[in-house]
Amino acid sequence: MTNEETDQELYKQYLTGDEEAFEKLVIRHKNSMIYFISRYTKNIQIAEDISQDVFVYLLINKNQYDLKYSFKTYLYMIAKCRAINYLKREKRVIPIDDTTNIYVEDETLEETIFKDEKARNLRKVINQLKPDYQAVIYLTSFEGLKYKEVAKIMDKNINQIKVLINRAKKKIRILLEKEGFSYEG
Repeated sequence: MTNEETDQELYKQYLTGDEEAFEKLVIRHKNSMIYFISRYTKNIQIAEDISQDVFVYLLINKNQYDLKYSFKTYLYMIAKCRAINYLKREKRVIPIDDTTNIYVEDETLEETIFKDEKARNLRKVINQLKPDYQAVIYLTSFEGLKYKEVAKIMDKNINQIKVLINRAKKKIRILLEKEGFSYEG
């Protein structure tokens, strides 16, 4: 049993002036948020910048977060909006099947998530998916968010999320079988 404080408890402490509580939230969520944002930007440095923007937004607008909702969901909603805004500003088109834009820094971050060979093959296949498929798989499988939370982050309804997950898993299965691997997911 752990005495680790919840995100909501830390945020309450931050609202009462405890800057260290906010730092704990940043440390707790920074790496996974950078990884999530990089799924959109395809660039780890830009994802890091956007991540910092998200935390600055929280600092400036600290009373906007409603404590009855999941902090992680709120955080990822802001991150997704910031990533999409960046892409719109840059007027960039993200190639759906291009896996050549993997940066060395991205590999290092992903190594903490994907520890063995099977997982690396899965990552390779996930990188070939459409951005929506990548996001839904990441949020549900790696971040452990509920469909309702993912729906809110991705601005879709729960049925759309279920369809995205189903289609993403089918595509993963097809791509893994093409590579000669089996898929149990």
